[in-house]
Amino acid sequence: MVWTTVFTLLIASQAVADQVDYTQYVNPFIGSEGPIPGYAYGGGDIFVGAAVPFGVVKLGIDTQEDNLTLATINGGYTPKGLVTGVSMLHVSGTGGCPKYGIISQMPLPSVAAPVNLLDNITYWQKRVGEDVASVGWFSTELEDGIKISLTGSRHAGTMRYDFPGEEKHVLVDVSHFLPDPAGGFCTQYYLDGSIEISDDGKAYAGHGTYAGGFNFGAPYTVYFCGEFEAAPDEARTFTGLNTSRIMDGSIPQPVFSENSAAAGPNGDRVGALFSWTGLNGSVVQSKVGVSFISIEKACAFKGSEIPSWKQDDGVRAARDEWNTDVLSRIRVDTGESANMKNLILLYSSLYFMHLMPSDRTGENPLWESDEPSWDDFYCIWDTFRNTFSLSHLIQPEAYERQIRALIDIWRHQGYLPDGRSGNDNGLTQGGSNADNVLADAYIKGLRGAINWADGYAAMVKDAEVSTNGSNKEGRGALDDWLNYGYLTEASERSISRTVEYAPNDFALSQVAKGVQPEDVEKYLKRSAGWQLLWDHTVPSVNTTPTFTGFLTPKSADGMFNTTDYNPATCGVCSWPSVTYEGTPFEYSFVIPHDLQTLIEFMGGEEAFESRLDYIFKPNTSQTNLGANGLGITTIMNIGNEPDFATPYLYNYINKQWKSVNQSRALAQQFFKNAPFGVPGNSDSGALNSWLIWQMLGLYPIVTQPIYLLASPWFPDINMTVNGNRTLRVTAKGLDEDSYFVQGVKINGEQWEKNWFEHEDVMVEGGTIEFSLGKEAMVWETGEVPSSPGHLILDGSMAQ
Repeated sequence: MVWTTVFTLLIASQAVADQVDYTQYVNPFIGSEGPIPGYAYGGGDIFVGAAVPFGVVKLGIDTQEDNLTLATINGGYTPKGLVTGVSMLHVSGTGGCPKYGIISQMPLPSVAAPVNLLDNITYWQKRVGEDVASVGWFSTELEDGIKISLTGSRHAGTMRYDFPGEEKHVLVDVSHFLPDPAGGFCTQYYLDGSIEISDDGKAYAGHGTYAGGFNFGAPYTVYFCGEFEAAPDEARTFTGLNTSRIMDGSIPQPVFSENSAAAGPNGDRVGALFSWTGLNGSVVQSKVGVSFISIEKACAFKGSEIPSWKQDDGVRAARDEWNTDVLSRIRVDTGESANMKNLILLYSSLYFMHLMPSDRTGENPLWESDEPSWDDFYCIWDTFRNTFSLSHLIQPEAYERQIRALIDIWRHQGYLPDGRSGNDNGLTQGGSNADNVLADAYIKGLRGAINWADGYAAMVKDAEVSTNGSNKEGRGALDDWLNYGYLTEASERSISRTVEYAPNDFALSQVAKGVQPEDVEKYLKRSAGWQLLWDHTVPSVNTTPTFTGFLTPKSADGMFNTTDYNPATCGVCSWPSVTYEGTPFEYSFVIPHDLQTLIEFMGGEEAFESRLDYIFKPNTSQTNLGANGLGITTIMNIGNEPDFATPYLYNYINKQWKSVNQSRALAQQFFKNAPFGVPGNSDSGALNSWLIWQMLGLYPIVTQPIYLLASPWFPDINMTVNGNRTLRVTAKGLDEDSYFVQGVKINGEQWEKNWFEHEDVMVEGGTIEFSLGKEAMVWETGEVPSSPGHLILDGSMAQ
């Protein structure tokens, strides 16, 4: 299977003459493939299809891989997988088990045996030729000769099927969903459904109820409303025994009825088959709307959002929305002298960053509220590190609404989420990192309509109320944290969760300054708990030179467990390990609120620099992270979120040129305008956000109102911040091999620090002028970035 990307408009733009169409620089296939050609395994796990920014609907094909050991179908799309349907809801860039792939259609040229409508193995299709995609549009051709074209709006979508012969069928399978190819414990399942066909056969409506998936989600219901442009010659509903209830592996045949079907008490599968034989022409077109509230709302969305049967109209509307609301927020020169590769990387990254979460305001079936409703925060463990900070700048309205939605989830369901999808919290990989999201907003001055008293109360719930070991939400090992100040080795992920609980409590201390000042000292002291796992005597293993002092497993009685301990390994580096998606060697750098103490613990600036240098050296990795490792041979792994800020830590010893050198090298090595264009799954756009910050020449330190200076990739960047202000970033002397900073001016003032504060340029706008050259040099003479959580525990606590 091969593919191509449309970089030029397929239809005439409705934009005014002087408006740049940035959608032409979006490659929707970046991240669709992993290191093995033709397979998504190890790639970005992205959604490829038709969508609008933060849309509920992500309309695309669902596929199944021919090699289940390499199967990754989280976004539905895979480069050469067999097409099993076209469905309305997807996620993008997620790991773990798939979610959604629901409310589907499948065009069929025949329904004669051996086709069984209850068994997609009997009708799934290879693709031929090239898949084609651009912003708002997707097209593919199946081996049976059917061509599929898709466009999408916020709650609806259109499907066009070009059939090769007179016989034409469209299967609607309410029980369709994306399975876990390997049959894992967190697969999805179908619970209930219904469908009813109108008297003329042109329209259908119903509901489906599903559960499970990555977040072990509770049941949720989606209502749908579809119609065809032309009435079919025949339309029938059907039922079938739910295959999850069959023990011998056999699959029954459908039982047909006339106009309606319901799952009934046995949870039967339901669907419908629409057939045309005398249709004048080869094209069948359909519109479908979805709602989490009712069929009536689904029908209203379909009618209001897609008034025309012309797909070009839908594509044009989607592109206008992407240009206006997203892509034009960061403007760079697109003239003949522009670097095309960098343009595509920038605007494609902005595109993928805005596919998730989903704005479901007005579509919350669980409670009534005047607050916005958002879902598919999947997962905040990934996105809190730099995605939300970028949204704060370029999407202030959506960002504020997301914060309010998070707090409202706490009000009505008890906890802030970390992984949330299908209207349910589920799976917390590390800390209660929504705390960091709220604190980052608060410390940077976001107020608006946010109830910060409630926001802080939600954070306190995470910090004080045990979930009794559950990974669903909150802090699953809170009892250890409260009793010992660290997580004992009896707790899974004891080191990585200790490292995350510490900045979580620092986050509380920052919000407490304005909301509950008497709490500041308590949470600031608790934020130093990572020090209790720091063994100053434990050495590195198989390294040259040897480094001493690492985060180390510790028992409840205060004894470090150094038996056969190697900080550069972590077993499977997953749920049962001492660290998650990274080694203790890596996590020993992840103390963003107190780099001052960390540098002291590592032996001072020179020793810190030496250790930091070492993790970027090839062939230093001593662990196998599987698909999360991508064959990377350095300890530093930019494909995993805990390492996102690590390349920039040289700023804390006033050697900013090394931050530029290391971060730029990583970006150029691992981010490409190609299907295998990101180093691992994009995690809801987290990797894409990291690249955007790199290209801007800036990097945020979450829960602190500061940004580190790096080196921009464009000579002139105009970014809309705070709604209607402009931050202009210029780079004099920028060239392919001329990118080291020689000096910086901020708002015309010569800048001596390699960092700045949020209020300097992000509130009223301003200018940052970089002077760049080929020479790597120490240009900064001012104080290093602050460590506002600096606190060294006394000897009685730091055992």
